Amino acid sequence: MSVERPWLANYPKNVPAEIDLDEFASIPDILDITCQNFRDKVAFENMGKKLSYAQIDELSRRFGAYLVHELKLKKGDRVAIMLPNVLQYPIAIFGALRAGLTVVNTNPMYTARELRHQLVDSGALAIVVLDNFAATLSEVLADTAVRQVITTGVGDLLGFPKGPIVNFVLKHVKKAIPDYHIPGAIRFNDALARGNGKTLPPVALNHRDIAFLQYTGGTTGVAKGAMLTHGNLVANMQQASAWLGSNVKPGQEHIITALPLYHIFALTANCLVFMKFGGVNHLITNPRDMPGFVKSMSKIPFTAITGVNTLFNGLLNTPGFKDLDFSRLHLSLGGGMAVQRAVADRWKQVTGVTLVEAYGLTETSPAACINPITLADYNGSIGLPISSTECCVMDEDGNQLPVGEVGELCVRGPQVMAGYWQRPEETAKVLTPDGWLHTGDMAKMDENGFFYIVDRKKDMILVSGFNVYPNEIEDVVAQLPGVLEVAAVGVPDDKSGEVVKLVVVRKDPALTADDIKNFCRAELTGYKQPRIIEFREELPKSNVGKILRRELRDSAPADTSAAH
Repeated sequence: MSVERPWLANYPKNVPAEIDLDEFASIPDILDITCQNFRDKVAFENMGKKLSYAQIDELSRRFGAYLVHELKLKKGDRVAIMLPNVLQYPIAIFGALRAGLTVVNTNPMYTARELRHQLVDSGALAIVVLDNFAATLSEVLADTAVRQVITTGVGDLLGFPKGPIVNFVLKHVKKAIPDYHIPGAIRFNDALARGNGKTLPPVALNHRDIAFLQYTGGTTGVAKGAMLTHGNLVANMQQASAWLGSNVKPGQEHIITALPLYHIFALTANCLVFMKFGGVNHLITNPRDMPGFVKSMSKIPFTAITGVNTLFNGLLNTPGFKDLDFSRLHLSLGGGMAVQRAVADRWKQVTGVTLVEAYGLTETSPAACINPITLADYNGSIGLPISSTECCVMDEDGNQLPVGEVGELCVRGPQVMAGYWQRPEETAKVLTPDGWLHTGDMAKMDENGFFYIVDRKKDMILVSGFNVYPNEIEDVVAQLPGVLEVAAVGVPDDKSGEVVKLVVVRKDPALTADDIKNFCRAELTGYKQPRIIEFREELPKSNVGKILRRELRDSAPADTSAAH
């Protein structure tokens, strides 16, 4: 099925309708060229420590050589990376990709249950983990195929004396590193030393080879690995580069990278795209420390920043932010969740730069639509389909709907995933044989080709840009003996966009909201944990017994005393 493309008439000048998909075969191809062209430029900075492209080139080759020579990993094997935004992250992923391996990005905040599923499902043979989270890994290691653990500390690449001081404070002052015991684990720096002097053999990679397994939730409650190929990521890098065009100056950009690099938004938009431009990624390890975040920004000549609505809102409400120097800032890109107009308006007022909204999914690597970078003001839309991308709105029968009508947003382009890892049935539910990805988001298109998200077809809850799927929450809470029935829904929240609300029918009258919260704290990552708990005598259901979540979302809490 072909679609009309009214958006082409509104493309910014010099943005091509199509990109050259064949210019690069893989991510390492682009990295090689960047490291040649920008060798002496800073590539990544964290806590004042800077690594040049020459150093990233050398260190990632060492790490790749260690994986190949010492661990005997071969093309296509999976390596999990369980790190926040620290300098070890780009070295690890670029080293793994250069070795022809598939990177499994792993949320460091996972509970043991969540981590076990991802490691077992992906079949990862090695994992790089921060000391802070190694205790969780130690709980599940025996159940997985992992044969080598590589541990590291936040300060390990920060140099002397800062590095040892940071590690000491985290361990002994802040008590942020629980004790753990992982026999045979090797330190990241020792792995680099073992790879030093060894040649990383060239690996032939093409567009079909899988670069990343990016795990995303699902309506079944089981996280699925979206297979993102080198072709997918190269396409999205090319598309983003074309869209940014002359607004970006190669070798001169400084981007604030506060969103976690294990999330597809920052992985592509910051780490990969700005690497392609020879820019500096300023890694913010703990953006939740807003005063510390603003202090870090005061030392950076930043030209670009990406984030979710909650991040921008948090910065705007942090003392000192409005006093920063915004004279170099020319790109503020919001995605991951809907940008709120009030936040966008205030951002423009404080920084003088329009907060440009983009739209994407894990399954689209992620960019699918972006507003023109030169947009004068926030317009409430998710923008226009980017180069080499088609979007349309379909009804439930797969028919394309006309301008202004609401249906499911569908996307087709070279950035659309190859499918879900070892889940052909789940893949078939969202990907048609002719390449259309059904996003599950309800949208409409105006006469100029701008798309607007109006609702969600799925019951997904979006907490600070992270997908939370009700079935997973319900499956966990239903394990509590005192719970008869449970439903999870998203409710609006000023800080995170949405939070999880549970509506529970008790089997045991003595069950309290605190009992449920304590249970969830042990089983679910922080952003998935319920913030509101309401008890009812019964749940609304359809005539076939399906719980009507929409009714729960639309109704006010019946017992506010039990809600928080």
